[in-house]
Amino acid sequence: MKNVKTEFAERLQMAMLAAGYDPKPAVLEREFNQRYYGKPMTLHGVRRWLLGQVTPPNDKIAVLAEWLKIPPHELSFGAELPKQIEQRRKEWEVSISYQEREVFEAFLNLPAEQKKIVREVILAFKRSLR
Repeated sequence: MKNVKTEFAERLQMAMLAAGYDPKPAVLEREFNQRYYGKPMTLHGVRRWLLGQVTPPNDKIAVLAEWLKIPPHELSFGAELPKQIEQRRKEWEVSISYQEREVFEAFLNLPAEQKKIVREVILAFKRSLR
């Protein structure tokens, strides 16, 4: 089973290939450090990204994504995540009725303290149904 770091490494390698770069540490180190204004990455550091041992922090992912011309979230999480989120949103919108939607909108317009009370009541009902 793959982990998050391994999957990131695969996406990074594929993005490099798609952008016309050899997915080698020396290439990654050179190209990244030309674009990043913080402390430069070492060859060892970028090799760990490519091997799936470490994932870079968000500021470095943003630089990688800009260089490779892909959305940062796609580099971090893959292209499937936005599709899954959109699918769940569509399922949600289809599954609720007009009356439920009206209740949700009324809830969203309540002051924070009243929202807290309504939330507690709903959660109490949920617990009682177990």
